Amino acid sequence: MHTDRLSKIIKRSSPDINETLIDLIRHGEPEGGSLYRGHKIDDPLSQLGWQQMRSATGEHAPWNQIITSPMSRCHDFATELGDQHNIPVTVMDNFKEVGFGNWEGKTREQLKAERLQEYEAFYRDPVSNRPERAEALQDFIQRVTDTYQSVIENFSGQHLLIVAHAGVIRAIIAHTLLSPPHGMYRIQVDNAGISRISHKEDKGILLKHNVTMDEFQ
Repeated sequence: MHTDRLSKIIKRSSPDINETLIDLIRHGEPEGGSLYRGHKIDDPLSQLGWQQMRSATGEHAPWNQIITSPMSRCHDFATELGDQHNIPVTVMDNFKEVGFGNWEGKTREQLKAERLQEYEAFYRDPVSNRPERAEALQDFIQRVTDTYQSVIENFSGQHLLIVAHAGVIRAIIAHTLLSPPHGMYRIQVDNAGISRISHKEDKGILLKHNVTMDEFQ
C-alpha cells in the first residue's frame, strides 16, 4: 500500500495517545536456510521459521495494526497473526529487503570462498562497496525511513507490529539512534527477534532488541 493511502486506514483506539509503540519482528528462517535473499528471491518460511515466529509472539497480540513487507517470508505470518487476532494487516512495498544484486542466492560461506575481498570490503564500508547490481544503501535507507516516518504520523498513539527483514530493521534502528549507515551491519537481528521503539514528542527511543513478546509481560 502506498504511504499516501495510510491516512485512509481506520485507526483503532490506543490507551496512551501521547505514545506510539512500534514492535519490529524479523521473519523466521526461510526454506533453504540462511542466504542473501534481498527482494528477488521470495522463499516462504520453513517449518522452523513458522515455529520461530509463533514462539516469539506467543499468545500476546497487543497491536492495533500489523504492517508487513510483501515478501512471503513476512507476509504469510503477518496474515495468519492478523486473522487469528482480528488485527488489520497492511502490506507496504517499501519495507521489502534491500536488493543484494549478484549476492542474492549466495551463502556467507560461498562469498567468503569465492569473493573474499569483496565480502570483507562490504562489511568494512557497506555504503561504498556494494555488490554488483545491488541497491544503493542510501536509497534503501531513504525508502525505509520515509515510509517509517509516515507510519509514525498516520498511526500516532497506537501500538504497531512491523513484520520485516534484517536490513529494514537495521535501517529503522540506526535511524532512531541517529547512527551513520556505515555501521548499520553491526546491528545483529535474529530470526523472529523483536525490537520495540517508543515514540513520544518526535523522539524515538529503542526500548528492547532481539527479544520475544514474553519479555514484555
